[in-house]
Amino acid sequence: MFISPYSFYSNFYRIQNPISYMRILNASTNSPALDVYLNNRLLYRNLNFKAFSDYIPLPSGTYNVTIFPSGTTSNAVFNRAIFIPPEKIWTTAVIGTYPNINILPIEDEIRPKLPHKALVKFVNLSQDSSNLNLSIQNGRTLFSNIPYRGVTDYVDLDPNTYTFNVTDSNTGNRLIYVPNIRLTPNRFYSIYTVGNASEPSNLQLLIPLDGNSYLRL
Repeated sequence: MFISPYSFYSNFYRIQNPISYMRILNASTNSPALDVYLNNRLLYRNLNFKAFSDYIPLPSGTYNVTIFPSGTTSNAVFNRAIFIPPEKIWTTAVIGTYPNINILPIEDEIRPKLPHKALVKFVNLSQDSSNLNLSIQNGRTLFSNIPYRGVTDYVDLDPNTYTFNVTDSNTGNRLIYVPNIRLTPNRFYSIYTVGNASEPSNLQLLIPLDGNSYLRL
């Protein structure tokens, strides 16, 4: 659940720093729903595993991020200061095995759109996986040997409906098969692996539209 960020902006002077945008992904496989606070203000409530929050605008600066099991305000499972640089778009992933969680900031890079192309990047958030490959069914391998916490650059694809395969870089075994993914032109996508490789039914792909497709700074 999204909580309005504008309670941060009680005074006009507080929004003079350049604005960035951030969303949260709960990629901690065994975590309960989480509440996320910035500077002691509740920003996201009840963020379940695999869920993305909305993007929110935040003035550039240093923020204290505190994460609790949803509905509680004691025994934080994460408490750390982070710096949000100016004029960037971020996905901040909650990673690791609950309750020993961490966060991984992932930049949704602002770059020119390619006319009549979709752009995709690959992010491996499966903590116990080997390095991973991502390929198109009956087509090319898009990314190879991506480790846990690895984030690739964007590559361009023709707009189309695709089947994606994720394979173990060491063995070649297919771990994930996802058909019928429609990619549209002039859009940016991230392809995330989440879950435990040791439990194949738990390993999944998430393919959200990235904010650099539509947000303006």
